[in-house]
Amino acid sequence: MAKGLEIIRRGTVEVISPEELKEKLNRRRSLRVKFGADPTAPDIHLGHTVVLQKLKQFQDLGHQIVFIIGDFTARIGDPSERTEARKPLTTEEIKKNAKTYQKQVFKILDKEKTEVVFNSKWFNKMSLSDVMKLSSYSTVAQMLARADFKERFNREIDISLLEFIYPLLQAYDSIEVKADVEIGGTDQKFNLLMGRQLQRNFNQESQVIITMPLLEGTDGVRKMSKSYGNYIGITEPPKEIFGKIMSISDQLMVRYYELLTEENLEEVKKMHPRQAKAELARDIVQKYYGEIEGKRAEEEFEKVFVNRELPGGIKEIRIREKKIWIVDLLVKAGLATSKNEAKRVIAQGAVKINKKRIENFDMDLLMDKEYIVQLGRRKFRRVVRA
Repeated sequence: MAKGLEIIRRGTVEVISPEELKEKLNRRRSLRVKFGADPTAPDIHLGHTVVLQKLKQFQDLGHQIVFIIGDFTARIGDPSERTEARKPLTTEEIKKNAKTYQKQVFKILDKEKTEVVFNSKWFNKMSLSDVMKLSSYSTVAQMLARADFKERFNREIDISLLEFIYPLLQAYDSIEVKADVEIGGTDQKFNLLMGRQLQRNFNQESQVIITMPLLEGTDGVRKMSKSYGNYIGITEPPKEIFGKIMSISDQLMVRYYELLTEENLEEVKKMHPRQAKAELARDIVQKYYGEIEGKRAEEEFEKVFVNRELPGGIKEIRIREKKIWIVDLLVKAGLATSKNEAKRVIAQGAVKINKKRIENFDMDLLMDKEYIVQLGRRKFRRVVRA
């Protein structure tokens, strides 16, 4: 038990409470360890894996993981650390994202030892009377004590009543699955504590809560999030994962080693930063794609960014026109989602054609030869006449 407790506590930010966790472990039964995720985006990124790896440790110690897919709560969106309300998703988007989540999460968790449940199972059955009763267990003052809500209130940014209800809905999930432990990032602490409170209101033993550190995104400032555009998805192409990791700062690299690996940080700090970063990138690619892809991604990176060669397997785009506006070309090639975005990346100096930087978007390409169009450091297209 002592060894198990040591493993569980390693890398955590806070356990509430250590005494309760020790007591639950002493009962020598399988604990029900809850983790919930709203499918608000299709990809699981490295930030999610910090918590998922902790869940895997619980699994390896013989405990039951209850993975709640918040297909109902995703309609509201978790307001934690948000400066404004989330944009609502359609039912179709939620269903599609939920399917993707299930596939991706089992790259880390053991599928046979994971109980997957959708919280629409109980929330779709709730009556207005049930919602009113649930709402009575919290107060407006309690909700406004949250830092994110308090900031929005002081700045006169709207907070919907649905956002107030969200923590109660997440907390009620714990009652339905009879959670012994719930794990989440530090930004989830308010919601996790609400679960403890609500379980007592429903005459259940309070869950132990474990908070894990938030992984910073590639910008090194904000937490990793698709909405911030600073994420590394675990199902992105291996060369994309490798390239993104190689682009992070040396300081952030150490943080990634700390939260994503079991490596000795003192040994890592003795290595040359570039070597350490390359080993980190290779190890992470190997974790999700295997050893061969890890080596291939490293070789591709060396080829493109060290030896300045073109990458292999460049996607070919065929153009029917005799000439094409560079802005239209970027959109057709999938290097920009709109003409405005195409103009913006050109103005930023992020576009090269045949290795020459393009600084003016008011130009046409005569399609009398082949072009290699490059966006940033990692996106290439081979453009030829159809």
